[in-house]
This record gives sequence, C-alpha cells and structure tokens, in this order.
Amino acid sequence: MTLTCYAAADECVLIRGETGTGKDLAAYELHRLSKRRDGPFRSINCAAIPETLADSELFGTTKGAFTGAVDKPGLFEAARGGTLFLDEVGELSPPIQAKLLRAIENKEGSRLGSLKTMRYDVRLVCAANAPLEPPAFRQDLFHRISVLPIAMPPLRVRDGDVELLARAFLRAEAPEARLSSEAIAELKARPWYGNVRELKNCIKRAAVLSFGAAAIGREELRECLDAADGAGQRYLS
Repeated sequence: MTLTCYAAADECVLIRGETGTGKDLAAYELHRLSKRRDGPFRSINCAAIPETLADSELFGTTKGAFTGAVDKPGLFEAARGGTLFLDEVGELSPPIQAKLLRAIENKEGSRLGSLKTMRYDVRLVCAANAPLEPPAFRQDLFHRISVLPIAMPPLRVRDGDVELLARAFLRAEAPEARLSSEAIAELKARPWYGNVRELKNCIKRAAVLSFGAAAIGREELRECLDAADGAGQRYLS
C-alpha cells in the first residue's frame, strides 16, 4: 500500500535496509507504478564509481573540461521525464552532495566544465544500507531525499516471504521443479543475513545441482546452504 501511494507522488524517496533486501526492486516498482512509467529508469551504484568520476556520471561533461573530455549527458539528463535511482547515496563525496542538493532544490544543474544551467525533470529515488549521519552526510540533503521514507525489513523477520520468494525464484530457473516441504522448512530456518540476494543465489545453485530432478529436497540443499552469509553458518547435518 505504501509503495503504491508513494508511486503516485513525485517527491524524493529514500529506501533504507540491509544489503540484499531488494531496495533496487522497490525503486523500479516505484517507477513502474508512477506517472513516469513511460519515461526512462536510470540507476547507478554510488559506491562503485570513483569520486573523481561521480560529477561527470551524474551531471555530464563538456568537451575540454579535462583531458579527453567530450560532450556527454549525465544521468540527470538521461533520466529526463523518468526516474533516477541512486543506490548507496551515502557514498557520495561532500562536493557532489552539495551539487545534488542544488539539483533537488532548484531542479537544475550544469555539466562539468560548463556554465550553462540545465533544467531537470526527474523523480529521484535514493537508497542506503547504513545511517546517513553528519559529518559524512549533509543533513540538509538527507531531509531533501527522505521526504518519503521506506524501510525494507530483513528477510529473517519475513519468514512468510521466504517460501513465496523461493518458489518464484525456482520457477524462473527450473519451471518443472518443486521444493519439498522439508526443503521449505530448512529455508525458513535459515537467518538469511544476505537477505533476498542470498536466497536467490541459493535457489539458483539448487536448481543447477539438482540435475533436472523434479523435486528439490533437503539433500539437494546440502551443498547450497553454506557459510556465504559471513556469520559462520554451518552446512546442514
């Protein structure tokens, strides 16, 4: 219900939750259900881009701005009329945070190396898996991006979702296969510190290792439920 209501608005959304809880999927659903659904959906993982490239990636470059620079639109331009998703927004440097704040407040900005101001028509959705606190993150920017907050709970407190997600993932990997009741019980008993991403990868491995079996049971999961969550999980015994 919250997602549908938020999608109908055009304010900034901040999605918070542990890694693997599906923040990117929630962001896309906000776009798909919004009035901007026919526009582009652009996304970037702010933790994956070097600080020196963040400005050009988000706001574009002008030819001659630096050695080898060419005229290139940034994501704010590429997402015009649609939605821009900034994953791990807390990783942006203070100078980029200041430029992002201006883009949100005034709906405008400029390419790196240019004095020309461009208007932005973008719905911004951000995500973070850690608290956005000073001095690392500007509080005025935090209040701008969190007009509509969404909390993504970890999978370990949503055991009712485990079975639904596991069966959906298995249908995508092996439509003819099914999970036994024993397998479902084992999946529900796991804490899933890697959340939805860990569950999805587990089902993918189970589908591969089952060698086309019609049913995937506890034994087939033995090699899939491992210590990948980093919390010392033991193999099933």
